[in-house]
Amino acid sequence: MSIEQGLWAQARQLPSPNHNARPEGEVSALVLHSISLPPGVFAGDAIERLFTNRLDPAAHPYFAQIAALRVSAHLLIRRDGEAVQFVPFELRAWHAGRSCWFDGVAWRAELNDFAIGIELEGDEQSPYSAAQYATLASVVQDLLDHYPALTPERITSHARIAPLRKTDPGPAFDWAYFRQCLADGL
Repeated sequence: MSIEQGLWAQARQLPSPNHNARPEGEVSALVLHSISLPPGVFAGDAIERLFTNRLDPAAHPYFAQIAALRVSAHLLIRRDGEAVQFVPFELRAWHAGRSCWFDGVAWRAELNDFAIGIELEGDEQSPYSAAQYATLASVVQDLLDHYPALTPERITSHARIAPLRKTDPGPAFDWAYFRQCLADGL
């Protein structure tokens, strides 16, 4: 089994304190995000430091604006395809913020309550790497196998659940290629 106790076996584990219990224990959606710290930089440990409340506000001018945030994601996929898990999938990571989404049946708010958040290291304009798509397809297939309420139709973007404040993973994310990778089992 690739997922045990909410942890993906292929991911490096780096626990974040920024989580709590899911109100209903439901896992039925997946939200894709993008992040780079500082913006446009695809290296270093700043993302990991942000999600573990260890970001030094003096290390870069941009960090002073965000160091006090208490945010996390379940998983980060680096440019080289490495996966880092911050929060077990069964717990509520703090990734979606104020959000709402029509799930095909009803409007739902507060997606953190029932969604898994996956961050792709990226800046919305630069193409994501083949390694990222391969890792994403692998973890998503394992999630689909593990959580019966999660289906390919319940995979969305941060832009779609918070359209007035978020644009990620942006136009650089190739949804057709991702779906093909998923279908091919990459």
